[in-house]
Amino acid sequence: MKLKVYNTLILSLFPLILMAQHKLSGTVKSAEDQSIIAQCTVYLNDGAKLVEVNKKGEFSFDKLADGAYTVHFTSESFQYKNIQVLISGKDQTLQVLLTPQSQDLDETVVTDSGADFGLSRMRSVDDMGLYEAKKSEVILTENLTANLSTNNARQAYSKVAGLNIWENDGAGLQLSIGGRGLDPNRSSNFNTRQNGYDISADALGYPESYYTPPLEGIGKIQIVRGAASLQYGTQFGGLINFQMKRPLEDKKIELTARQTLGSFGFYNTFTSVSGTAGKLSYYSFFQYKKGEGWRPNSQFESYNFYSNINYQLSDKTSVGVDFTKMKYLAQQPGGLTDEMYLQDPRQSNRKRNWFQVDWNLYALHLDHVFNSSNSINLRVFGLNANRYSVGFRPNRVATIDDNSERDLIKGDFENWGAELRYLKRYTVGNIQSIGLAGVRYYHGYNHSSQGFGSTGSDADFDYVPGENKLLNDYEFPNRNTSLFMENIFFINEQFSITPGVRFEYIKTSSEGYYATEFKDLAGNILDRTVTEESRSNTRSFLIGGLGLSYKPTQQVELYSNISQNYRSITFSDMRISNPSATIDPNLQDEKGYSMDLGIRSDQGKILNYDLSFFYLNYNNRIGEVQYYNESNRVLRQRTNIGQAILKGVESYVEWNYINTFLPENKLWKGSVFTNIALIHSQYKLSEVPGITGNQVEFVPKVNFKTGLALGYDKFKSSLQYSFLSDQFSDATNATEGGVSAVVGLIPAYHILDLSLSYEFQKFKLEGSVNNLTNAIYFTRRATGYPGPGILPSDGRGVYLTLQFKL
Repeated sequence: MKLKVYNTLILSLFPLILMAQHKLSGTVKSAEDQSIIAQCTVYLNDGAKLVEVNKKGEFSFDKLADGAYTVHFTSESFQYKNIQVLISGKDQTLQVLLTPQSQDLDETVVTDSGADFGLSRMRSVDDMGLYEAKKSEVILTENLTANLSTNNARQAYSKVAGLNIWENDGAGLQLSIGGRGLDPNRSSNFNTRQNGYDISADALGYPESYYTPPLEGIGKIQIVRGAASLQYGTQFGGLINFQMKRPLEDKKIELTARQTLGSFGFYNTFTSVSGTAGKLSYYSFFQYKKGEGWRPNSQFESYNFYSNINYQLSDKTSVGVDFTKMKYLAQQPGGLTDEMYLQDPRQSNRKRNWFQVDWNLYALHLDHVFNSSNSINLRVFGLNANRYSVGFRPNRVATIDDNSERDLIKGDFENWGAELRYLKRYTVGNIQSIGLAGVRYYHGYNHSSQGFGSTGSDADFDYVPGENKLLNDYEFPNRNTSLFMENIFFINEQFSITPGVRFEYIKTSSEGYYATEFKDLAGNILDRTVTEESRSNTRSFLIGGLGLSYKPTQQVELYSNISQNYRSITFSDMRISNPSATIDPNLQDEKGYSMDLGIRSDQGKILNYDLSFFYLNYNNRIGEVQYYNESNRVLRQRTNIGQAILKGVESYVEWNYINTFLPENKLWKGSVFTNIALIHSQYKLSEVPGITGNQVEFVPKVNFKTGLALGYDKFKSSLQYSFLSDQFSDATNATEGGVSAVVGLIPAYHILDLSLSYEFQKFKLEGSVNNLTNAIYFTRRATGYPGPGILPSDGRGVYLTLQFKL
């Protein structure tokens, strides 16, 4: 009886149930021009019901019961939007207009404005990374009118505020940039990556980058300041990622050939192939360059090969492999004393100094999209490389080479790692969220040795025969495991919060020996002692950060972030390869935090700007100070100098004056930019006598760059001016270099660069004059190789490039 009642009740309610199920549909268009948006995800409430719009921008949800719904709209190129909908007894149809937003546009969109700014910013979500509220810059190499063949960093990074660049050579073989008081040496205070994987010698134990990709093969350079530590490592500097050019999608093959001739015997050839055939895509290049250098004994020869091959396994899964090989040999002219520099900055008294690098990088990447809300990325990468240096390098720079046995240093690196990232879009109540979680493992093994090289003058990197040929021999095993999480909470269409954490487990070790030799005045060995060493340092810690973003209008964003930073002791902090230097046995890791507060534009067609204030607290800063030993001999000690505080204003403003005065013009292009960093630095606390209150080394108070770009149709030109004020090279704020010239003042300098380009049919002609006024200056006092001493920068150089594309 009861069963019949239930059945009767259900049958009587069935028509009402059917009547209560309704349809919600609509069309999504751009609020800017009413065009259809064909790529948009639409979901209800907590995301249980989720659909993609079709090619006509249409979406629909069926069988919805009466009630209140929150409809969410997300698209990579448009601002997030949600709409409250009440379904009561009938179907609902929506006409939705989404507003374009700059942070979710691909960087290449700036070319549409005609400004060719050459500088953009990271999207909020970009290539499996979160960059909401972070201080970021993206250099678009295709929009640069600059000397690409020589990797001219002064021109390429001119619009990134506050960078301090060491100009080690005129060929761009190595990139040495720092900022905010961080040592520029081989960009060691940044986490340097290529296509998202590490390229430095050892990301943690020896983070120096001896390999720099050629600008001719780079699509864009992504720079994220200190807040990048939560996703990419703990470094104070942040991230530099070289995103190589990607395969062409609309051609099976395209060939590009570039030939460059220039001053000082410079020659560069660059050839690339790119294309897509079915599910297979590829991009490869080969570069060869050589030159004699601005100073004597500065010849070099370099080979660089890169290949990227990708295969689309399915609509949701792709796999790819990268291989990079860079090998170069460079003669090193050595450093100068202050007196020698003033006498003749082009002189060299070193003919037997050589430097060789052989860099081999491997990478495998797997990308899989489960659905519009869930995706993963896996990168497995490895490095097999070496760097060898041989030469005569006494502490007294002016000493004439006596043709004795040279100092030979070898470093071999065999490292590999893996990084897995998971990205998820979801909602918490009515709050849209995007979360990123990842895990990283790094396995390093590095071998370093130093001893006696041959008495010859050629590039001989073999130790002399004999059992006492080595002065030290060390192995540096390194293990690192990291876990990281970040999440963007879009509180509403204007305000977002981005917290993040990173857990680190680090184990750095050193095993080996060093020899101490005592010689008489004639150089004969009186006594030799060998000391065995075995050190291991294991630590784990958690760092965190928080970012805030507020967009009061579509054109303006206010952003702020704070992030903890950490820099572990490196291999060079464990064992130094310099007879005139020592290491503090109680050396500790560096710790601190960095903060940014700024306002920036949406990168419109008229004005592009980013004005910000930064604050950097650097505890246990490691550096070198001079002292007298028991024999009253001047030595340098690597130690924790103390607490350094750096704060300042960084600004970048670029104005498209052509679009301002000639808005309907289609042929003329032109912009002017100004980039200035005003920095105050000071050692607040130090146990080293005479340091407290001093300025921090590598910090010019004024770092100013400005430039003018003008073009007509296929012709482009740019004129750039750079100025850096005085800066100190050590914490004692010494102004005189003495006999070694490794410390002392780096005087202010002014540089002017001119570049031109013209395209006609399949050809492109480029010309540039670096250091137009032939200024005499230097940016670095080297403590070891390629010095020691002052390293003068190149004088005026003229370069001409012819490009052919087929």
